Amino acid sequence: MNLEQKLKTFSSVPFTHCTLLSILEKYRSPNDKIVRMIDDGLVTPIKKGMYIVSPEITGIPLSLPLVANLLYGPSYVSMDYALSQYGIIPERVIEVTSMTTKRGKIYDLPVGRFSYTHSPLELYAVGIDRIENADRTGYLIACPEKALCDKLIFTRNLNIQSQKALQMLLFDDLRIDEDALVSCNPGVIRECMSAGLKFDMLQRLLQLVNDMQREVS
Repeated sequence: MNLEQKLKTFSSVPFTHCTLLSILEKYRSPNDKIVRMIDDGLVTPIKKGMYIVSPEITGIPLSLPLVANLLYGPSYVSMDYALSQYGIIPERVIEVTSMTTKRGKIYDLPVGRFSYTHSPLELYAVGIDRIENADRTGYLIACPEKALCDKLIFTRNLNIQSQKALQMLLFDDLRIDEDALVSCNPGVIRECMSAGLKFDMLQRLLQLVNDMQREVS
């Protein structure tokens, strides 16, 4: 098996410097070889000690959510990036936003910007799904309801005091698709409320979802 074939076995999954050295054990100066591989576009450094095989080699697009999961964890993709991916908000979001049980962190890397917001464990564990990529790799992402709850809870200085103010935020500022709210699972919102963070705001969201679902039933 030649070097490119070995690299293809990694698919779109990021790997460590030690793992890369293991497939270069026959080279006299493996670290020098790694530099040449980067210069030749065979591998792309994500951060110090972590790489990914070039999509030109694997034929598989880079999965930024998968990178986000592996870059700093435990974590799952949520808030703006997840809402955009689900089509709940119209804007295309470049920064990959995630939740973590560890302290918040931001990475500005050659492959993109990744931000992590701390979430208490009792809230973190609610509403996490796994989405599978075409190459059968997968990543963790908030379900639509959880992504929205995370957005409301962890947006700084956001203090919604009325149902009207909530609707203005959701439909005017965030331009959320109303059909997406109608299809929300109220149970996920209730689970998020049980964590006790911004309870009144989530209660207003739950009421809005219930009202909209009654209107279409």
